[in-house]
Amino acid sequence: MLLGVLAFHSLIAKPFYIPSASMVPNLLVGDRLVVSKYPYGWSWVSASFHILPRGTWRIAPETPAYGDIVIAVPPDRDEDYIKRVVGLPGDRIAMVNGQIVLNGKPVPQEVEPPVRIPVDSQICDGRPCLDSFSQYLVRLPDGREAYEPPTYRETLPNGASYLIIDHEQQPLDNFDEIVIPEDSVFLMGDNRDHSADSRAPAAPFGNGLGGPVPIADIGGRAEFITFSLDGRTTWNPLSWIKSLRPERAWHSLRPQLREGAAGHGAD
Repeated sequence: MLLGVLAFHSLIAKPFYIPSASMVPNLLVGDRLVVSKYPYGWSWVSASFHILPRGTWRIAPETPAYGDIVIAVPPDRDEDYIKRVVGLPGDRIAMVNGQIVLNGKPVPQEVEPPVRIPVDSQICDGRPCLDSFSQYLVRLPDGREAYEPPTYRETLPNGASYLIIDHEQQPLDNFDEIVIPEDSVFLMGDNRDHSADSRAPAAPFGNGLGGPVPIADIGGRAEFITFSLDGRTTWNPLSWIKSLRPERAWHSLRPQLREGAAGHGAD
């Protein structure tokens, strides 16, 4: 039975827990997801608990699509990160004042009404996970509190469209153009000012992904949320019910596709 479960988690799908706010507003701390293991083929990272040695080999390889939310393992760290694919093999990518420039063209960003993120009890690194949004705290008519940070809709060349939060200037808002190597992708978090992703240095100089990520280091694609807890759980089972966020259950994590977007490719 145990071997069957391990095989299923390695080859078909596995559960995943969101431990940080790097993908807010689309993923919240406490979300539980299903990650499919087969969309991009299988590699060393597919095996449960990362028991295989690192390598560049892949079986039945496929390339991720723009906008996919994927699980990736950073170099020199044995843990899973969850980020969004914003650049594909061969793309030229840069960032100017917080806007992605892909193959010489700025990726469209449209101002959206601020998302409303309820205040919860989740803790990240000893402090409230959403503490960075404290200046956007509002009190709702029913007395509850929520954050309403600046929100934008980003649309990639294949039409993949999703919300991001970008509320302050910081060093990761700018980097010079690079060419993404073959068999690699560029990953970023949707919470742009609070994400250790392909823009950030990897260990020992930082906790990011250190640039483009080999597809062999990607362990699967996030498909949907199964359930979500807001951090108020205790040993008392009754608290589990109160902590549930029922509106998040079975929410698809595949990006919305807009019609009329141009295809990708270097120019």
